[in-house]
Amino acid sequence: MTKRIRDFFLLTAGTLMVVVGVYFFKFPNNFSTGGVSGISVILSALLPGVSTGQLVLGINLALLLVGFLVFGRNFGVRTVYCSLLMSLSIYILERFVPLYAPLTSQPMLDLVFSVIFPAVGSAILFNCQGSTGGTDIVAMIFKKYTSVDIGKALFCTDFLIATAAGVVFGMETGLFSLLGLLAKALVVDSVIENIHLSKYFTIVTHKPDEVLAFVKGTLNRSATILTGEGAFSHEGRKVILTVMGRAQAVKLRLYIRSIDPHAFIVISNTSEIIGKGFRETL
Repeated sequence: MTKRIRDFFLLTAGTLMVVVGVYFFKFPNNFSTGGVSGISVILSALLPGVSTGQLVLGINLALLLVGFLVFGRNFGVRTVYCSLLMSLSIYILERFVPLYAPLTSQPMLDLVFSVIFPAVGSAILFNCQGSTGGTDIVAMIFKKYTSVDIGKALFCTDFLIATAAGVVFGMETGLFSLLGLLAKALVVDSVIENIHLSKYFTIVTHKPDEVLAFVKGTLNRSATILTGEGAFSHEGRKVILTVMGRAQAVKLRLYIRSIDPHAFIVISNTSEIIGKGFRETL
């Protein structure tokens, strides 16, 4: 139950971050970096009288219906929740917080926030096995029935949407949209990696028992012990392998240096740790 509440909170927070970036920074500047929101920005300019929020809501509802028809009960509840929350939030904001112009007079500043908020929000959703639906549903359908490289197909689609923004709104908006599309991909990957970032230790020390006692007793982590031999001295050594979070890594590094100044320590960043105490086996 605790995990479900935590996931629900993260899904809600991630979706609302996407909404903030899309509604307050993307829509007023007509940035179209792909997805349903990008399509809606372009269509709202071509269909007078239809708001961007209405288009987002309508397209997402249509895609959710298609998702249920294709996948049935197996269709993700989290995707449905996030998709509806995003669509309804944008629709409500249009009614109660209407925007008639960009928040600032600096398009590059708006572009930065239109990328950061949705990218961080999307990374949180991906980490919780959720998404805001939209073109993700199309990707799921393609994945089920074809062997098409989904990542490349979606990027090409988003590229075409960003290019269309240049045709509809002018070259400057189109170039900003293309820049935002590239930046979004980089920021999402970076945030996902940092969410899971851990420190991997390889420790060669004269005092393995003290190090292991600290790892198990103080840091509440486990370790693997290997027996090694020095290439030059041919002396036997214990090699300790362990993985932990960044805060714990600082404590372990300082402790090892305090008890064995000559210890050999290799510390690596890693974001893919699957097993007990980290991510569940996929």
